[in-house]
Amino acid sequence: MNTIRVLLADDQALIRQALRKMLEIEDDIEIVAEAADGERALLAAGSCRPDVALVDARMPEMDGVELIARLSAGHPSVVSIVLSTFDEDDYIFGALRAGAAGYLLKDCTPDELTDAVRRAAWGETVLASAVAARLVAEIRRGVPPAPRGEAGRLSAREAEVARLIAAGATNRQIAGRLRITEGTVKNHVTSLLRKYGLRDRTRLALRLREGS
Repeated sequence: MNTIRVLLADDQALIRQALRKMLEIEDDIEIVAEAADGERALLAAGSCRPDVALVDARMPEMDGVELIARLSAGHPSVVSIVLSTFDEDDYIFGALRAGAAGYLLKDCTPDELTDAVRRAAWGETVLASAVAARLVAEIRRGVPPAPRGEAGRLSAREAEVARLIAAGATNRQIAGRLRITEGTVKNHVTSLLRKYGLRDRTRLALRLREGS
């Protein structure tokens, strides 16, 4: 039986401690590292080589969405699962676009969590029922995720980011105005570039100004 190596990334020490106790009861799961923020989690992933990263959506320094994007790019063998109290669209769709294999809520049971870790390690997608329902509803409504080039189908938050880009705002200014992290803004910009079929932010700003 292969042991599943798990990295815990959560800014609350009590949560990390509880997760460690919950998961290490299982014979086939080992906690190889803990991190209180995204930056430390990224460093730990490079040295500890986990199979699965359990990632909180909101963390200091680097949020969960940006961490997952960085893990997907730099450590593609690491499977990421968001474990969060938040079921907001920005986090759900941002994490899935960034490469997350799952999105769970912190009110899940211990059995649901350990089952999700195993299934994700085996290559499956694991979603909380509430998150799966949201995803299905958004797909049916034509809200992201959407096919490449369908620029008219933007979420409410993407539309806000697009409006501020057209006005010349920087990522930092957008983050301050919308009260989100710069990492989340970058994810929205990436999504907008994909939907408009463009390759850089400058062309995106020009296209948005033309359409405003």
